[in-house]
Amino acid sequence: MKKNSIIPKGIYRDRLITKSGKNFDSGWQSNIIVDHCRELLGAFMAGNTDAHGIQLIAIGQGDPAWDTTQPGAPTPGISQLEDSSAFTLAADSSLFTLEYLNASNDPVPDPTNRVQISVSLEPGSPPVEVGKETYALREFGLFGRIGTENYMIDYVRHAVINKGPDDTLLRTIRLVF
Repeated sequence: MKKNSIIPKGIYRDRLITKSGKNFDSGWQSNIIVDHCRELLGAFMAGNTDAHGIQLIAIGQGDPAWDTTQPGAPTPGISQLEDSSAFTLAADSSLFTLEYLNASNDPVPDPTNRVQISVSLEPGSPPVEVGKETYALREFGLFGRIGTENYMIDYVRHAVINKGPDDTLLRTIRLVF
């Protein structure tokens, strides 16, 4: 059997809205579905009651060197963010929504093979460190859980987004299985 011969895919889009009214839109970009996602899906199929789908998004500052030296593309074996102190937002937060989509990307009530996650990072979230003017976002990942261990589902490294304390970042992620 060829490993990963059928590949789930994902895309994401970031929209930054600043207090001054300047807007940034990344457009739709690809992300990588990682190996731990496949393990999580395997746990679901085997009926593992300790396996839980999307539980949180981790948003990290990554490596500042990525701003001048393009980082290597992440591999499917990646299981954690570069930033070990990344900001996290739980799926049960009012700022986090998960919905099923049909083939036209319209929300539907019943399960499909398409899932959309929308996250709103409101002003003050993540908190800007004392002495800095912005929170520099360079990476993010979605995580599920088996037992008490977080399992990365997908991962993105992107150009730095400097989110000020009064800015709002709207992040939309679509996964197709």
